Amino acid sequence: MTENEQSIVPADEGWRSRTILTGGLIGAVLGLLSAYLYVRTAEETHRSGEAPEAPATGEAVKLGVTLLTIMRTITEWGRR
Repeated sequence: MTENEQSIVPADEGWRSRTILTGGLIGAVLGLLSAYLYVRTAEETHRSGEAPEAPATGEAVKLGVTLLTIMRTITEWGRR
């Protein structure tokens, strides 16, 4: 690392616990927000109270690949 670069990893030993806790909280909040938005949109679209159709397999795979790409990007940040 050069003099101008700064590490985002704190020097103290508690950074692991804080990072895992922060990541878990962010993931939980994003998961809850996503579920809320999904339910709200489904209720607005299907006024009769019926459940929406399940996503097609291709759509679920596409979402999975997108999530894996995000996880890979975050993992790459740890290599810096």
